[in-house]
Amino acid sequence: MPKKDLLLLLLFFAGIATLWFSSNSFVSDEKYRPVNTFVSDATDDLMQSVKALDEAARAFHKQPKSGENVRKTIAETRLKYKKIEFYLAFYYPEFTTGYLNGAPLLQNESEGNVTSIKDPEGLQVLDEMAAMNDAELAEERSKLAVVSQKLLSSYGMLHRGLKQRNFAQFSEVDAMRLQLIRIFSLGVSGFDTPGTLNGIAESVASLEGMRAFFRGQSDQKFYADIDSRFEKAISYLKSNPDFETFDRLTFFRQHVDPLYKALGQTGLAKNPDVDLQQFSSWNPKSQSIFASDFLNPYFFTELTPAENNAALQELGKRLFYDNSLSSDAKMSCATCHNPELAFTDGKPKSQGNVSGKTVLRNSPTLLNAVYADRFFYDLRAFGLEQQAEHVLFNKDEFNTQYQYILEKVNANTAYSNLAKKAFKKKITDREAITKALSSYVLSLQSHNSAFDKYVRGESDELSADAKKGFNLFMGKANCATCHFAPTFSGLVPPLFNENESEVLGLQQNPGTKLADADLGRISNKSATEKTAWIYNQSFKTVTVRNSALTAPYFHNGAYSTLEQVMDFYNKGGGSGLGLSVTNQTLSGDALDLSDQEIKQIIAFLTALNDNPYATKH
Repeated sequence: MPKKDLLLLLLFFAGIATLWFSSNSFVSDEKYRPVNTFVSDATDDLMQSVKALDEAARAFHKQPKSGENVRKTIAETRLKYKKIEFYLAFYYPEFTTGYLNGAPLLQNESEGNVTSIKDPEGLQVLDEMAAMNDAELAEERSKLAVVSQKLLSSYGMLHRGLKQRNFAQFSEVDAMRLQLIRIFSLGVSGFDTPGTLNGIAESVASLEGMRAFFRGQSDQKFYADIDSRFEKAISYLKSNPDFETFDRLTFFRQHVDPLYKALGQTGLAKNPDVDLQQFSSWNPKSQSIFASDFLNPYFFTELTPAENNAALQELGKRLFYDNSLSSDAKMSCATCHNPELAFTDGKPKSQGNVSGKTVLRNSPTLLNAVYADRFFYDLRAFGLEQQAEHVLFNKDEFNTQYQYILEKVNANTAYSNLAKKAFKKKITDREAITKALSSYVLSLQSHNSAFDKYVRGESDELSADAKKGFNLFMGKANCATCHFAPTFSGLVPPLFNENESEVLGLQQNPGTKLADADLGRISNKSATEKTAWIYNQSFKTVTVRNSALTAPYFHNGAYSTLEQVMDFYNKGGGSGLGLSVTNQTLSGDALDLSDQEIKQIIAFLTALNDNPYATKH
């Protein structure tokens, strides 16, 4: 019996669904209150829609004629889900992404060292099917029936659990602010509706659901202002329903971010839940989605704010630029991460410690590098500290040992003095070295580009091409479905606690029909990933911030210009170019971007430039 089915059976007969869901929640159960009427009604409405969808799918499976009723029922079910998503996703984040509305991609599921590939399920899979014509849907009718039945089973279990318990007191403000992030980064970008691109209408449903909930909960002191902001945001969406022409920049600047800020200033937010802070890098105290403090960098490192002092950062900075720490005294971190080049080196593949020999891949920027749960293109390192060790021990890079570094550091008076200030003692272990380097890398922040200042309302200066380019990036060009705002990387919103990797089907060089031979993530030696074929040639989705400063591009450094990069994506990646690519996660369909639209996207990318460290280190 499959593991999930066994779990369902045990929960049902043991009557402990409530306890299971509590363990998958961000919210403690210390305080209770009656269920909000809106929540009760909305979860019941969704249950009825899920049942209707299952019935429609089974009927179509028996008589696959017109798929109109199936498509209509999928759309209605998704809208019902969106009305209550802010609440369900806050309580059950892993369950909602795993079973209700996760990305329609194959997943690696591991138990111990045993790996299996799990088919995607949930509402995003159904959204792709809703975009099919009758003939295509008829061919997929068995899959439609299975996915619909699984949704009924999964949500049915959750719904029973909801009915068996009172809800814990929780921060509705936090839940709504997270949903605003979700609307902006996943909704209007099309990530959530990969087939129908119905994200505008679904964003209306999300805002209407939160507005109805807020009416039942709010202190009257804040009601009028917040309700008015909800109304205006909903009105803007309804007045601009076309996905391709929708002005996401105006929507964000005039509606999403002001509402995000206003909700945060109501004072209605409870103290940040301990569990939420353990599972998310999002900072509830931030006042803008593009603020420099929007994410908590310490979520991704072993450092704590209390121990990260000026002396530690200065020690890390000096170590970063010190050639003597490598075995041949010719290489420092700055060899491959030059501040003048936005902490890259401008080479296709970085120089190794042997003359004439390069390392395996291109050097990515270190600006904002801390905002990642895994490092390197193949995601082999967890955390900044482990990332540093991979470089120090790599025979093609520093090729050194900690004992050698410790001897060098403790023999240096300047280092010893900084160490005493930072740690109140001599450096005696490896942790001190990696924490010092992490402290410096954590300090390399980039949040004040022309685009950032404009979108935060600090400046009105942004070119018309950059504005149009942002809207293309977030819409027609599909860039933001992998490079998520506001980091514009693969750090997944709204919890920003894990990095995505993608299979793009890169060529060895632009214009050739030869596929790049690098195996990517499947070669990272992880026990649970090296046997998962879906990671073959899968690479970390890095940030496009400062990309105009960090050529050449991709892990192989084979693409010299942003124009070449855009041409690759515009043609549908490797599959679109005619290469045989197993499990390409990038759509193989052409984007049909014009030359002018490509120039506008590049104008937006250029507006993300912000390297305050050039000419000084």
